[in-house]
Amino acid sequence: MKMFRTRIARAFKGASLMASAILTLALPIAAQATTVSPVMVDLQSSGRRVVANVSVNNTGANSLPVEIVVTKLKANATGFEQTKDNAEDLLVVPPMALIAPGQTQTFRVQWIGDPDIAESNHYYVGINQVPVKLPEGKSAVQVVYNFQVLTSVSSPQRKPSLVVKSAMPAKTSEGKPAASVTIENSGAAHDYLSQHRIRITQTDANGQQVFEKTMNGSEFQQAIGYGLVASHSTRTVLIPMPLPSETGAVSAALLDPQPQ
Repeated sequence: MKMFRTRIARAFKGASLMASAILTLALPIAAQATTVSPVMVDLQSSGRRVVANVSVNNTGANSLPVEIVVTKLKANATGFEQTKDNAEDLLVVPPMALIAPGQTQTFRVQWIGDPDIAESNHYYVGINQVPVKLPEGKSAVQVVYNFQVLTSVSSPQRKPSLVVKSAMPAKTSEGKPAASVTIENSGAAHDYLSQHRIRITQTDANGQQVFEKTMNGSEFQQAIGYGLVASHSTRTVLIPMPLPSETGAVSAALLDPQPQ
């Protein structure tokens, strides 16, 4: 048996999606159509917001078997990485389900750990489609989808504190000028850059301002994503702004939120 995997991920724009094609011997394809909502979950470690619901809708023609896999995450300079740490503080029920065609299954995501955690915790709640066992002697290609819902938990007693650590000229993946901005969160709770405004300024070699633009939260979310910054961590984001030059100094200022 060969397994071919293609991962489709929009980093911290929401859920990530893995599609796996499991090849046995022949080539007919059985695919499922699935929607998951919401793609990001924010919980608190005490009070009413210790629990949230995630809905999975099977829009396909066949029954959809899924199982839940919870993975704890660790913050790094560009976002998060998966760990093998214990994830038992986050409870998801039911742990598995068989969703009939056209039906929706609701999963309850609940924090059951310390009610006053010292810093935010982050998890992937994996909603993984289970390959269907084929009758003996029958072969097919099955395309299975694994959704990862980014789930964050913070104490209502803790607050974030974001500041711009540095900014410098950079390039987008297309080679166009952009601004690379490093944000530090010295607070004990996570925060989202998309809930703030960011002002980017560029000056030339003579110190004359040649560019200034303020990006609001909606623009940031559309261009980059939610911009989650974990507690007690730094994160570097590439802001695709049409800077007039690849040289010269770039500065950034994180402004207060405004109504979007």
